[in-house]
Amino acid sequence: MTLRDIMTRDVECVRPDDTLEKAAKKMRDLDVGPLPVCGENDRLAGMVTDRDIAIRAVAEGKDPGTTRVREVMTEDIVFGFEDQDIEEAARTMREHQIRRLVVLNRNKRMVGIVSLGDLATETGDRERLGAVLQDVSEPSVRRH
Repeated sequence: MTLRDIMTRDVECVRPDDTLEKAAKKMRDLDVGPLPVCGENDRLAGMVTDRDIAIRAVAEGKDPGTTRVREVMTEDIVFGFEDQDIEEAARTMREHQIRRLVVLNRNKRMVGIVSLGDLATETGDRERLGAVLQDVSEPSVRRH
C-alpha cells in the first residue's frame, strides 16, 4: 500500500505573502491546525500552524493583519512521495516525530497529506499507530 492509497487529497494551502490573519481564518474555516505553505506552481515552501501564529507572532507582539506567513512558517518540511510505501512513511514520521506528512508527486508538487489517523484508519493496524504515536509523542528538541 502506498501513500497515494491513503492520503487526503485537495489539501488547501496558503502563500508565503499571505497575512497571518488570512491563514488563521482559513484554519478556522477548514477546522485544521496546520496549513502547508505553497509557492509558485504549488511547490511546497513550508508549513504554518496555529501554534506558530500564537507563539511566533501574537506572543511576540506581531500584528496578524500585517505579518506575513513567511515570517513564522517552518521552511524545512519533511515530506513523502505519493508512490512511497506506508511502512516507510510511518518510519519517517516516527524518526522526525511528526503527526502529519505532506505528500508530493515526483515533480515535487504537493498532492496530499497523510496523518497518523490515516495510517491507522486505512490500514486497520492499531498496533502500528500506537507505536508511531508513542515515538512521535516522546519529548524532543526538534518539533515540526
